[in-house]
Amino acid sequence: MAVLKLFLMAFSFVFWAAGLTMVTLGIWAKISLGTYLVLSTNQYPNTSFILLATGAAVIVWGFLGCFSAATEHRCLLRTYGSFQLAVLAAGLAAGLSSLFYRKDIAEGFQNGLHEAIRSYAEDEEKAEALDSVQRTLDCCGVESYRDWFSSPWSMEQQPPNGSVPASCCKARKRCLRSPLPFGARGIYRDGCYSKVYNFVSSNMFYIATAALGLALMQVVGIILACLLAARVPPHAQPPGGTIPH
Repeated sequence: MAVLKLFLMAFSFVFWAAGLTMVTLGIWAKISLGTYLVLSTNQYPNTSFILLATGAAVIVWGFLGCFSAATEHRCLLRTYGSFQLAVLAAGLAAGLSSLFYRKDIAEGFQNGLHEAIRSYAEDEEKAEALDSVQRTLDCCGVESYRDWFSSPWSMEQQPPNGSVPASCCKARKRCLRSPLPFGARGIYRDGCYSKVYNFVSSNMFYIATAALGLALMQVVGIILACLLAARVPPHAQPPGGTIPH
């Protein structure tokens, strides 16, 4: 009993740390991938929300694990084990959805980038997201900078010419972009699709493996909670008798 209590209390601390890790992963996913996901036309599970919600619950329930182990409260131990089972399911859902949908999400950017270029002058949210992607990944257009030439935004320039937005410029000052000089000097020439695809696909894979690892770790906690609950006598009172069964 003493050894099981010690192991469960130690695991509860690890469980609490895992919850903090989940929250961190969720915030990181929301911040680092949020801009990119705005440009995707595919529907996808909200992995960052699953991680944030699960992590916040785990942090709170991590204290319950220590309390239930210290008091040897059978009902609380069973409740704690059931909650860990729910965390296992949520972690598997977040990890598997990231793993299975990462290619679909990345492929949705091809249509999404084309749509963002077409609506660049009308949709401010997508325009800001596209500008952020082009600056961050040092790219311009979908397949190349020439994708901008046939866009409604480029046609609206006075006079209509082969122009690209300022976010395509390598330097903010002295960037000749309207119209572009011969050879497209001073701008990013590579398209954004391949760079976005690689960035999102690789990062979603890291999120998936981390979520799956944290989820599978709950199996240890479930086993420990069940073993300790089974060894506690049904009518035993916790130390001090403050919490009735």
